[in-house]
Amino acid sequence: MSNSDLLGRIRQKYLTLSKSHKKIADYILENYDKVAFMTASTLGKNVNISESTVVRFANAIGYEGYPQLQKELQETIKTKLTTVQRFELSKEHQEAEYLTKIMINDMDHIRQTIDQFDYDLIDKVIHEIINAKKVYILGLRSSSVLANYLGFYLNFILPEIHIIQESAQDVYDQLLNLSKDDVMVVLSFPRYSKRTYDCVNYAIKNRATIIGITDGMNSPLYEKVKYCLIAKYNMNTFIDSFVAPMSLINALIIGVSIRKEGVEKNLEKLERIWDDYGVYNIK
Repeated sequence: MSNSDLLGRIRQKYLTLSKSHKKIADYILENYDKVAFMTASTLGKNVNISESTVVRFANAIGYEGYPQLQKELQETIKTKLTTVQRFELSKEHQEAEYLTKIMINDMDHIRQTIDQFDYDLIDKVIHEIINAKKVYILGLRSSSVLANYLGFYLNFILPEIHIIQESAQDVYDQLLNLSKDDVMVVLSFPRYSKRTYDCVNYAIKNRATIIGITDGMNSPLYEKVKYCLIAKYNMNTFIDSFVAPMSLINALIIGVSIRKEGVEKNLEKLERIWDDYGVYNIK
């Protein structure tokens, strides 16, 4: 564990802490999954220490204040929380309170994604996707929802879209013809799927251009890919809230459709096919 990680910082500085600060440190190390969503006041009550002492503890281990400590702890635990732990966290709130909180968090994550939107980067991503010989889309486990959605719409725009499926056919078999002329779009969010990174390493060996869509610079995907788009991710419950990533994907799809020539003709052809075969006509 790196020393930039909150839990690593605590362990590194533990011997230099005061007696009251050690009580806080012990509690965090034993209950990090719960502390990540506690206020400074709540944490203080749980260890029978004043709120101001909790704030001073945050300063003592190198943070400007408790909110910064809490934010890093939330980032730290993304890959550590089990599904059961995340479910237990959601039970601590009243139903009406939690339902509202989930939607507000989703809106906040969209705003944060917009705030860090890199227009030059997404312009390069769109260019790579349009000019690729083939586009492979990889998202495993819960990220498969995002991969299928992205692939569904890109298939209307581009001729060679391949969604890597977790099926009887091994994922590596589906990457057999991957080459340096191709693009792989990789979607990876906590808890990060190991097989996703095995596929990324395979794509690197085959010199394909890799575009990542993930939750932040701390993601193991960030340093592996040529381009990386960031979308904030909500992990406060046992389900994965992909509202912000989905919004980013929508923007990417529209960007590709605007730039790619012939999209209108493709859509007109699709409408004729749908009409001929009654895809949307319910009788």
